[in-house]
Amino acid sequence: MPTVPTVTLNNGVTIPQLGFGVFQVPDETTAAVTSALEAGYRSIDTAAVYGNEAGVGRALAEAGLPREELFVTTKLWNADQGYDSTLAAFDASLALLGLDHVDLYLIHWPTPARDLYTETWRALEKLVADGRIRAAGVSNFQPAHLRRLREESSLAPAVNQIELHPGLQQSELRAVHTEHGIATEAWSPLAQGALLDDGALLSLAGHHGKTPAQVVLRWHLQLGNVVIPKSVAPARIRQNIDVFDFELSAADMEVIGGLDRGMRTGPDPDTLN
Repeated sequence: MPTVPTVTLNNGVTIPQLGFGVFQVPDETTAAVTSALEAGYRSIDTAAVYGNEAGVGRALAEAGLPREELFVTTKLWNADQGYDSTLAAFDASLALLGLDHVDLYLIHWPTPARDLYTETWRALEKLVADGRIRAAGVSNFQPAHLRRLREESSLAPAVNQIELHPGLQQSELRAVHTEHGIATEAWSPLAQGALLDDGALLSLAGHHGKTPAQVVLRWHLQLGNVVIPKSVAPARIRQNIDVFDFELSAADMEVIGGLDRGMRTGPDPDTLN
């Protein structure tokens, strides 16, 4: 079983650098998470809006692994932003997961037109202080949103989970993260498969005896990103964690760096509300 390296967050909590995401797998969640745990994943990423927190909870309970070996992330949905509503939504997520705490809780989107994310952040600060979440973070926040949190609160986000893949490399945002000690976590790390038939990736995959997906995941790891690929196929789940026995050269990394084209597979954080 592979040994997954960890990233130390700005509050000293460690997160596995490679985890398992469950976006768009509501009907098969328990089976998929069970396959992931059997393959060696110990970090599971879900969200209230995915509608599968209960399925994740069932898989975790049935696995019987020590809680301290697991890293569980969930996210607050946009409609629940606000101080009191955030606390209530967190209670609901925790009940569905069947846990007494989560390791990382994220504000799913900034929804800037609603202007509630700083008030929402205060609720996450309380949850940290109460020991109910080990780390607080955000998702899909742009530099301006991060700057405002920094100016209006004392707790820096531990993580910003963003769409990030070779077609959307987010270099400016990653530089802001580095400057302020925020870990970069990549959702849609494989661009939902859109780039996996790219000739450059196919060539690198052939050179290393790996799949294009494994090459892209290795690129993320070498950049220092935390990454959460998702799949419901057990063979693919195992492939996605089999990325610790090879290394991309500086030239390989430069080739992948040349694939950036500003290509989003999901919404624009500045306009989603």
